[in-house]
Amino acid sequence: MPKKTTDETPGPVILWFRRDLRLDDNPALHAAAGTGRPVLPLLILDPEEEIGGASRWWLHGSLEALSDNLARLGPPLVLRRGAPSDILPALVEEVGAEAVFWNRRYEPRAVERDKVLKSALTEKGVEVKSFAASLLAEPWEVETGSGGPYKVFTPFWRALSQFSFDAPLAAPEKLARVKDIATDRLKDWNLLPSKPDWTSGLRAIWEPGEEGARKRLVAFVDGAMTDYGDARDIPGTEGTSRLSPHLHWGDISPRRIWHVVRGSEGGAGRAGDAFLRELAWRDFACHLLYHWPEIVTENWKRQFDAFPWVKNDAAFEAWTAGRTGYPIVDAGMRQLWQTGWMHNRVRMIAASFLIKHLMVDWRRGAEWFEDTLVDADLAVNRASWQWVAGSGADAAPYFRIFNPVLQGEKFDADGDYVRAFVPELAKLDAKYIHKPWEAPVKLLADAGVELGETYPEPIVDHGTARNRALAAYRDMKGDS
Repeated sequence: MPKKTTDETPGPVILWFRRDLRLDDNPALHAAAGTGRPVLPLLILDPEEEIGGASRWWLHGSLEALSDNLARLGPPLVLRRGAPSDILPALVEEVGAEAVFWNRRYEPRAVERDKVLKSALTEKGVEVKSFAASLLAEPWEVETGSGGPYKVFTPFWRALSQFSFDAPLAAPEKLARVKDIATDRLKDWNLLPSKPDWTSGLRAIWEPGEEGARKRLVAFVDGAMTDYGDARDIPGTEGTSRLSPHLHWGDISPRRIWHVVRGSEGGAGRAGDAFLRELAWRDFACHLLYHWPEIVTENWKRQFDAFPWVKNDAAFEAWTAGRTGYPIVDAGMRQLWQTGWMHNRVRMIAASFLIKHLMVDWRRGAEWFEDTLVDADLAVNRASWQWVAGSGADAAPYFRIFNPVLQGEKFDADGDYVRAFVPELAKLDAKYIHKPWEAPVKLLADAGVELGETYPEPIVDHGTARNRALAAYRDMKGDS
């Protein structure tokens, strides 16, 4: 059993940071500060937990910001690398901690790990408390009339929108510290790529950390939110909040966002509702993951186990490189590579193209996104890919196949988005920018475009691909 630091003074509290890298509205931090005991802030880098390259870059930035913020309160952030099942019990013994607090995670592996850890620490006499910090409501709190989980988003949203959310918790002003604890150096974790350093595009637009999240929220509420219901589908404009990576790493809480939006001018109207509905989709994805953890690797609709996916490495590589010959798809994939983020409308178009035009397994696309997105949330990513594939809960029907030309013409009518990320087409007339293969030869030449050389021909014909996908879907269902 852990020893008290002295006969009179209770042992410290270990505050285990995970996906909650903030001081504001942090329930575990608030509770730890409320004990009046010394607090040891801890972040464990678990080598068994896969983190994509873009997410590693973001984590480094958020940890730098968190470390600076904690230093102003008193205790330094302690970094340790290894299995939490080894590190936490050892650190409890090292500092004589009598309590370990953390905010909950919901990924299957994390849920199982936390259960085992809580049991092991409790058996040793350590107080263990977990808190809700990452969602608007816990996955088990939103229930159908019969007491079960929701499988369809719209009724889930109706139920969640009736909840009353407590006011966000203020950050503590000071914390007592535990002295002289060894810590890893953040730079020794090598979270940042160096040879080569491909993060210049990320650095140009993102500010990881709590302050960056606060700025992003204020800018959105004062600007793009007023026209969010319409502008969010136009990738060539700044019509979305871009808060998703901050939410993923916990630089900001969804409860803080909810209250700021609802308290803003227009926040209780159509624009506010449209945005908060998108925030609730994140809760819904986690709701699905918690109740059906198999959706990470298995089709939610098991009939899709019989779907004849095609293993086409060349096509997959063309998709990842933004060289499919379909400008809206290529712009999205290049935006992803350059900035670690892709506009949500284009995510759906690009995912649909991979799944239905190329018939590549949705899991392969999900893995690529998880390596390249700064907001690579497991629940949202997997639920979204299954939604596009038609294999998930409340999914789009498989036979809904996005036409990338029509999608481009509808949502990027002037071609601004394509021009930004496919510069070889920048001088092409808007009439042809989403279908350069139809442009007259002279127009292509004047724009400096040589199909097959400066920009690829389409790697697949839309009509042919659509018919192939629908035939495979009918065969899977056993339709004649």
